[in-house]
Amino acid sequence: MTQFHSLEEALKHFFGYDSFRLGQGQIIEEALQNRDLLIIMPTGGGKSLCFQLPALLKPGLTVVVSPLIALMQDQVDALQDNGIGATFLNSTLNWEDVRSRETAILNGKIKLLYVAPERLLGERFGPFLDQVRSQVGISAFAIDEAHCVSEWGHDFRPEYRQIKQLRQRYPDIPILALTATATKRVQQDIIQQLMLRQPGIHLASFNRPNLYYEVQPKQKQTYNQLFKQIKSHKGSGIIYCLSRRTVDEISFRLQKDGISALPYHAGMTDEDRLVNQTRFIRDDVQVMVATIAFGMGINKPDVRFVIHYDLPRNLESYYQESGRAGRDGEPANCTLFFSAGDIPRIDYFIDQKPDPKEQLVARQQLRQVIDYAEGTDCRRKIQLRYFGEHFKGNCDNCDNCRNPKPVEDWTIEAQKFLSCVARCQERFGMNHIIDVLRGSRKQQIEKYGHHLLSTYGIGKDKTAEAWKMLARSLLHQGLVDETSDGYRILKLNKLSWEVLRKQRSVEIAVIQTPATKALADINPRAAEIEILFEKLRKLRKQLADAQSVPPYVVFSDFSLKLMAQQQPQTLEEFAEISGVGTHKLTQYGERFVSEIRAFCQEQLPPVPLPSNTQMVTLQLHQQGLSLEEIAQKRGFSPRTIVTHLSEVIEMKQAVDFHRLVSADVEKVIIQAINKVGDESLKSIREHLGEDYSYEDIQLVRAWWRREKEN
Repeated sequence: MTQFHSLEEALKHFFGYDSFRLGQGQIIEEALQNRDLLIIMPTGGGKSLCFQLPALLKPGLTVVVSPLIALMQDQVDALQDNGIGATFLNSTLNWEDVRSRETAILNGKIKLLYVAPERLLGERFGPFLDQVRSQVGISAFAIDEAHCVSEWGHDFRPEYRQIKQLRQRYPDIPILALTATATKRVQQDIIQQLMLRQPGIHLASFNRPNLYYEVQPKQKQTYNQLFKQIKSHKGSGIIYCLSRRTVDEISFRLQKDGISALPYHAGMTDEDRLVNQTRFIRDDVQVMVATIAFGMGINKPDVRFVIHYDLPRNLESYYQESGRAGRDGEPANCTLFFSAGDIPRIDYFIDQKPDPKEQLVARQQLRQVIDYAEGTDCRRKIQLRYFGEHFKGNCDNCDNCRNPKPVEDWTIEAQKFLSCVARCQERFGMNHIIDVLRGSRKQQIEKYGHHLLSTYGIGKDKTAEAWKMLARSLLHQGLVDETSDGYRILKLNKLSWEVLRKQRSVEIAVIQTPATKALADINPRAAEIEILFEKLRKLRKQLADAQSVPPYVVFSDFSLKLMAQQQPQTLEEFAEISGVGTHKLTQYGERFVSEIRAFCQEQLPPVPLPSNTQMVTLQLHQQGLSLEEIAQKRGFSPRTIVTHLSEVIEMKQAVDFHRLVSADVEKVIIQAINKVGDESLKSIREHLGEDYSYEDIQLVRAWWRREKEN
């Protein structure tokens, strides 16, 4: 840290980002204090930075344990493109390559070393690690995909169990365990198996606000439905299918119809899978059609859509597979095609499980997926509840929230349902309760004497589907619980009793309505920005191909969009783009600035009207929301919201400027602008000092420019 005044300064230097994502700063501070850490952060949340930045700021080598060769390669490529000393040792290297890399490590030229657990625990590698510790030091061990250590995890790997040897061999070196998903049971298992000592536990929200979730009923011509969906999206996408045969058929038909697509499944050779995966990662093809074999090793942040052609087997799988979209934080779509015809196929897979208990749990997980697909509540609320996280709903980024169904008060029906659960002594599931309510004459009802209950037959006025709709909504709203042992028994909770005691009302969405019309795009600049974005994407692809790395290693889609919107004309302006660090500025700055200059010279002056996203931010501001409230509602950083408002201020839109910046602050910043000019925010900030934020400076500069034109 001696050469940097703050962690943010180091972040900008190495990685080009101006600020940390939520939680990253605290984790990095604890890592620098040599604490053991357990970090659970969803895909795309920025886990890697939590061990990469400390590795660069501490003396010695950080050893990263990673389960897949593809993951190592991608992370090392990205680090090296930022000018960072990183390498990997795995089975793809010959003896000379291994020796050369080991020499570089012992000479202190490498800060991060990626290895598989098998190599880490190999006989030859132990003495080499001891030598590294003696000559250059080991700053930390980072265990990526740490859920693999737990037999309760979704991807248990026995070799991960042996990693505890690190603690026994190097008791004074901190261990950082990182994973995207882990239940409480798995968290405890990770701590125990890795022998973590009073670890700092950091559990981030599983919410991915940039992902749009929707469920579409499968149409008779499902392929045509899929083709239309793909054509509506730009950028890379993944299509998940249940069977290898479906993967091969769809990839073949897409190729015939002009969509660049490749298959990926366990029936292919390792070499063919690797070739197809590499072509997808490097943007040589747009679409990967795959079974769930296409999983953990995919480190492509700019996947813009994921479509599940068939029903997934459980909600955790769906969360992870759909979560491969939008890892760069940019908007992405997750679509599930749902048909009851998929259910018998998954039932067949479940029947192949040898353990009856496993079959029972798998069938409960399948019913949870069906409840998700047929649910009328916020999709996020249903997903996050599965992981034990409370979400209030109304996410405004799923089909149920954007196209809300009419809400009705079903408090009386809910009281009938919950009362029936109570009178059946909380020992039965949804279907049995509905049978009692509807007065069924099934043998099971009479066997338990439930035809004698006061709730028997009081729900004949509703169909079984209507009661199921209510039951699902009660579960999704947390107004009733169910066991997770495979039997799915309904249990009353505190909120259930509030409903029964008339202390809480129950509203549910009951029928479908036509989709609400999306906000019209009123921005004439949108086409210009899109054209420049495509030009920059082509330049990025050329530079990436020349270096044999994936395009996102050069710059993310997010950075390219900022370049297209802000159109920096100088290297100084280009350096202010998020994602442009010191090394990338030197390496790519001239090429990208030249491309942007050439494009701007060809264009007519832009018409100053707000874009779609600027209009949404402006409307929320006009409703009286604060910057933080707008940022939270939209899933953006406050800095992005400030940029939106600054832009619409210059477009002379109705912004309540003095609600954003006090008159005293405005006066001082304007004095600084008059002295140093308005071209560079950085120059203004350096003149003013750290007491004045970039956000206030950006807003005042926009207001100053607007007033200057009047």
